[in-house]
Amino acid sequence: MTDGFVPPQSRRGFFKSSASISAAAALLGAFGFDSAMAAEQAAATGRSSKPLKAAFSNAGLQATWCAQGKQAAEYWGSLFNVEVTWFDGELDAVKQRAAIDNMASQKWDFVGIQAFGIGTLTQPVQKMIDAGVPVIDMDTLIAPLDKINVHTFLAPDNELMGAGVTQALCNAIGGKGKIIMTQGALGHTGAQGRARGFESVVKNYPGIEVLDRQPGDWDVSKTARIWETYLSKYPQIDAAYFHNDDMALAAYNVMKAHNRTDIKIGGCDAMPPALAAVLDGRMTATVRNPSGRIHGGAIAAGVAAVMGGQKTGEGGIPKHVVMDGPVVTKDNAPGLLWLEQSFLL
Repeated sequence: MTDGFVPPQSRRGFFKSSASISAAAALLGAFGFDSAMAAEQAAATGRSSKPLKAAFSNAGLQATWCAQGKQAAEYWGSLFNVEVTWFDGELDAVKQRAAIDNMASQKWDFVGIQAFGIGTLTQPVQKMIDAGVPVIDMDTLIAPLDKINVHTFLAPDNELMGAGVTQALCNAIGGKGKIIMTQGALGHTGAQGRARGFESVVKNYPGIEVLDRQPGDWDVSKTARIWETYLSKYPQIDAAYFHNDDMALAAYNVMKAHNRTDIKIGGCDAMPPALAAVLDGRMTATVRNPSGRIHGGAIAAGVAAVMGGQKTGEGGIPKHVVMDGPVVTKDNAPGLLWLEQSFLL
């Protein structure tokens, strides 16, 4: 990735933390290993002996990925004895800034934040960092890592995700035809990476024409309006790549109403409705942005920072932890659905 931060380090140090070991114990229980043994190991290695208070915010709970992340954070918080208070970003940079200003006015043991856009939350986040609060950055940069000292940054390789789904679409249309990319919010570093991934693939196909790249801003209503226009304007659209599944499925409903369901569709996040759509053929592919591991990992990282005093860097939590997930097709969708519903992916 090329967002201006340092290259990601190995995750080995992160998973050596006592908090992460207890998370692994809980995962062993979920996979059918002896639950009492897993609980005993978790209690012995990482669960806070006193309740911790954490504040979380992501881009907006209207987005399925964000809603799933909230569930995951609260679930892992219950395992680690962390009370999670939520500050909804409402898919609006101004509203999220007001929420984070409010967050920064209170006392927390640690916080986890996914910004709606890069640079929109820098001042209140810096205020919390200056007060000694570990800040875990999730999914998209709050600010470049050389500009703000967050505790760690947990995110997928968005460029790889965009490239993987775009490649699946190009394969599905035989390397020629007309394609549209519907982007997320342009200030979101995840959307920027997904766009780079898209461009890195389509440039290899001279027979593919990109008709439009307009952003849908993660907003399903805006996306539906955009696609009403596209279907009137373009008599031929062979494929469409969307920066998240919610936008992809909103556009599919418009396509269905216009009897244009021959368009090959790809999304991002691999949310349960999208997995169902891949299985029944409405979508060609999606890719897993592991909401459960990112939000649950933020809980583990925060507890490790508070209880173990873990610092970022050598021997501690890496500054950037890559949380990747696979491209999803009919072949692997059923297993991935089970994993994410268990908050394991």
